[in-house]
Amino acid sequence: MGHLREYYEGIIKLQESEWEFIATYFNKRIFNKNEIITRQGETENYLSFIESGIIRFFIPEDEKELTFNFSFNKEFTCAYDSFLTQTPSEYELQALTQTIVWQISYSDLQKVYAQTQVGNYLGRFASEKLFLAKSRRELSLLKYNAKERYLKLFSEQPDILKFIPMKYIASYIGVTPQGLSRIRRQIS
Repeated sequence: MGHLREYYEGIIKLQESEWEFIATYFNKRIFNKNEIITRQGETENYLSFIESGIIRFFIPEDEKELTFNFSFNKEFTCAYDSFLTQTPSEYELQALTQTIVWQISYSDLQKVYAQTQVGNYLGRFASEKLFLAKSRRELSLLKYNAKERYLKLFSEQPDILKFIPMKYIASYIGVTPQGLSRIRRQIS
């Protein structure tokens, strides 16, 4: 849990009693490579802090899957719209590598919010980060072409190509795998 505390301490100084209270509600889970974390149609019940690993967000389709987001080490993640509304998720989350997370349930998070001021502050901070990431993604799709999105992704996450299959990167930037190959040849 040291990574989670370090993350929180980077935001606000916690009293030991505050940390101990919050920490009691988090549970460690390990997901194997390619394991589904949240299934389409299931209600997201956990907010997860990624200690290590990569998570892919995608819409499963018969013909092809649509990858639309990734989450990495030291980030909070979940099917956040499903988590907030406690309604079934319209997409899935998958561990692309062995992934270690610290999870807090929706009901336990509500207890943390109700009983601590610092919990509310940390929850707002995590929500704002998730919102900003979603906004950046939407703007990227509207503002940049596929080649620019690829270059931006590569500059912001240079290690991404080592861990994420090209077919998922192609889907993420909105092209076919063949289209991504053409983009990569143009850049080389």
